Amino acid sequence: MDTWTTPSVWRDLQKKYPAMAIDDRTTKINTKSTVIEPSKDMVNSPSHYTAGDGSIECIDAIEASMTVEAFRGYCKGAALKYLWRYERKSKSLEDLKKAQWYQNRLISTYD
Repeated sequence: MDTWTTPSVWRDLQKKYPAMAIDDRTTKINTKSTVIEPSKDMVNSPSHYTAGDGSIECIDAIEASMTVEAFRGYCKGAALKYLWRYERKSKSLEDLKKAQWYQNRLISTYD
């Protein structure tokens, strides 16, 4: 059976985000954990990019599923995407901020 991450990656994420408790019997996320309230910030933490209960952000799951090099490429590509199209959208400033967010996330992989 293919898996998109390993138990050790989940444990590392759990240390960073305590709401991500691992249930050893099913390897599902423990829904009894503290839930992070969805945010209305469309750049830094859009609510539609979190798990159903709001405890896991999509970007963190993506990062956990990749090597550091692959994740850096993902961030670079996402930043380029927002820079590519910002002038053709009605929310140009929001797209520029999203590009900057991905650049900052890319930079954080070198810390």
